[in-house]
Amino acid sequence: MKKVLIANRGEIAVRIIRACRELGLRTVAVFSEADRSALHAKIADEAICIGPAKSADSYLNVRAIIAACEVTGADAIHPGFGFLSENASFARTCEKCGITFIGPDSKSIEMLGDKAAAKEAMKAAGVPVIPGSDGAVKTLDDAKAIAEKLGYPVMVKASAGGGGRGIRVVNSADELETQVNAAKQEALSAFGNDEIYIEKLVVDPKHIEIQILADSFGNVVSLGERDCSMQRRNQKVLEEAPSAIIDPATREAMGKAACAAAKVCGYKNAGTIEFLVDRDKNFYFMEMNTRIQVEHPITEEVTGVDIVKEQLKIASGEKLDFEQKDVTISGHAIECRINAENPAMNFMPSPGVIDGLFVPGGPGVRVDTAVYQGYEITPYYDSMIAKLIVHGKDRDEAIAKMKWALSEFIVDGVYTNIDFHLKLIRTEEFESGKYDNGFLNRVKLI
Repeated sequence: MKKVLIANRGEIAVRIIRACRELGLRTVAVFSEADRSALHAKIADEAICIGPAKSADSYLNVRAIIAACEVTGADAIHPGFGFLSENASFARTCEKCGITFIGPDSKSIEMLGDKAAAKEAMKAAGVPVIPGSDGAVKTLDDAKAIAEKLGYPVMVKASAGGGGRGIRVVNSADELETQVNAAKQEALSAFGNDEIYIEKLVVDPKHIEIQILADSFGNVVSLGERDCSMQRRNQKVLEEAPSAIIDPATREAMGKAACAAAKVCGYKNAGTIEFLVDRDKNFYFMEMNTRIQVEHPITEEVTGVDIVKEQLKIASGEKLDFEQKDVTISGHAIECRINAENPAMNFMPSPGVIDGLFVPGGPGVRVDTAVYQGYEITPYYDSMIAKLIVHGKDRDEAIAKMKWALSEFIVDGVYTNIDFHLKLIRTEEFESGKYDNGFLNRVKLI
């Protein structure tokens, strides 16, 4: 592997380019017509336009991306997150074309992308799963019988889902038909697949995920957990590592379960196993993300492991040069997703030109971003401006750092959620660590 094409944009593309440079790999950026002045296109060794602004015609255009590899001589593709990162067909096309896909193979992506099939694999590995249907639910009568057996409340979830799409909570039998139909319609629209499954609703859970790395030699390590429970409408807003509620024994058990999950799937590269954790610290498999995560920097900060570089080395055929006993958690890290959106207007996206920018710095402060003064945030893609990450010797210090870092962060020209984050981290629930997935749906901060 000598030249890597980054099939993505924004801060993750910049992040991957920098990791490639440290490993002596040349880079190719692809960009849409709307991203001609984007930072990732400016700093890569080569850049090539792959289509119009619309994602379907550019960043999701498999033919254009493969053609860009042929034109530039790139022998590997890093998909980042989003777009084609969990598209088994794209990974399979790379395999057929002799292009190294920096991630798991197409079979793993396909199997783990089907949540019902993934659940069966976890059962085989002895990983705790949430009680629910055995595979996809075919008929409404089947749904009624399963829900009755599990007991309400239950969750209806899209089998091919992700990003909070195709999920409905059903509190009683009277709601079931309506919510099943709504979930199926949303799933078909978002994923082209209307299959759903049903599982018991875990009340007031924590959303805890385990980061793993797996090489081609059968070695799998856990890099500890991230608490991703601070969510708005099933979308992550803020993450921290480690979790304030996970004790060492639970962390070890969850890590072992995550590694077992990866091994049973023959998984290679970086991946994340997501769990729901109840009030009694029982944990249940939810899904596995077969890509780098938005929130990966907080794990890097507390472990000292560069996850993107490890992805590149694993894809190059290298063996992990550390074992589980070498992984230690040091301090505490928090990440806030800074978006161009207006919280006072129901978080409406706020495209526009950034005409003033000051990014915080100092010890223990990291900002992953692709914006600059004069950069235009277009309406075509997600509204993320930056990821603000802090690392402290403990959780209290990390919270203190985040408070002043947010206070120093200035973005003029567009609305942002910076003040929203400040109010969030000042809540008693966050400062105590006693919050769950539904916290932001119950309180009004703006």
